[in-house]
Amino acid sequence: MSSSENSLTASDPHKKNLVREEAASKREDDDFENAQDHIGAISQIFTQFQFAYHNQFHKAFPDAESLVIAKKYWLSALQKFSPSVILAGGKRITHGQTFLPSLADLISVCQTGDDLFGLPNAQDAYVEACSAPSPKRNFTWSHPAVYFAGRATSWFLLANEPPSVAQSVFDYHYSILCDRVRRGEALELEVAAPLPDVTHRPLQGSELRSRLSKLRRNLKL
Repeated sequence: MSSSENSLTASDPHKKNLVREEAASKREDDDFENAQDHIGAISQIFTQFQFAYHNQFHKAFPDAESLVIAKKYWLSALQKFSPSVILAGGKRITHGQTFLPSLADLISVCQTGDDLFGLPNAQDAYVEACSAPSPKRNFTWSHPAVYFAGRATSWFLLANEPPSVAQSVFDYHYSILCDRVRRGEALELEVAAPLPDVTHRPLQGSELRSRLSKLRRNLKL
């Protein structure tokens, strides 16, 4: 906001109130959207549990009222985790547990954080990016996000600058890529083109001259 706009706002109480109302409305919209995301995540988790643990699920939640109460309680307990972490935690626990998970089970899984997505922590990712041999694309990366963060940072920078210079740049790119992974984006490395099965030998002098002569006749040169 410019100085003229600031002075106008300060001198006009009505306009000042409008600015405050707009800011409050924006915060309410963000809070509502975030709440809806969490509600959707909890609903999806319970749907997964219903299909995976059918009999156990219906025994634990025999009617609609008990299910609504459980969802509200789980929502309040899991609010500190992002919806993507809740969903990833639910997926992991469903694939690895025979019995209907408790809230404590899901919280324990969600606390592992980025491990749910196979993402190393930022320090380990930085060390991996700095120590990976060339060609970088052919290296077996712990996660594609590490490779893409290294490429975005510049392999030259990582190899030639100290951590005091390079690590903050790497961390910036890595955090953006981690957010994309948490939102469900699949990062894939480009696959190098395979070598052809048939290799062509260079032409010998006489054969090369013969082919050039034929080409000239065809082109009427």
